[in-house]
Amino acid sequence: MAYNPLEKYQPHQLYSNHMPKIYTKKGDRGTTSLLTGEVVTKDCVSLQVAGELDELNCVIGIVIAQIKKNKIKDSRLLNMLVSIQRVLFKVGAEVSALQKKNVSADGRVSPKEITELESQIDEWWNILPPLKNFILPGGNLPAAHLQLARAVCRRAERELIALGKVAKVRLELYKYLNRLSDFLFVAARWVNYRLGGGERVVKK
Repeated sequence: MAYNPLEKYQPHQLYSNHMPKIYTKKGDRGTTSLLTGEVVTKDCVSLQVAGELDELNCVIGIVIAQIKKNKIKDSRLLNMLVSIQRVLFKVGAEVSALQKKNVSADGRVSPKEITELESQIDEWWNILPPLKNFILPGGNLPAAHLQLARAVCRRAERELIALGKVAKVRLELYKYLNRLSDFLFVAARWVNYRLGGGERVVKK
């Protein structure tokens, strides 16, 4: 079942064996309910953020499937991508609860998760060939889709900034998406490096 973190479901329902029906008919007129109980139109800025996060998660899912198919022997990359998928759910859940005062700290993106991205970026960057030119997205399929994920992540970041103009957004959410886009860029280079996909530079 495709889960929209802003929809009005309780957290335990995400992992329950008794998921709500796939259709409720409540959104037939273009509205939906947030976790706060507020009824909004499906094109509101909060749902725009949710949609971008959902798309980003889907693209990362494609990358995971391709990594498994290509048998890239890098369990850390695979584990990090799965972890990122879970964190994106946390981002969405926190966005949905911005107006709530009793949001559990356990359900929030933490500085530790941002630091983990930075540490992995630094490790790969020190191994990869120096980057002296802009590069074109591409190479092998997993790397190309990681670049697509990066672009979707940037879009999600822009939507989050728009949301921050009308609601109070924690700095950690901005930082996480910003750092995640950097991680996805470096991961794309890393996969090309490991699979010999090569990099094409943008010639002036």
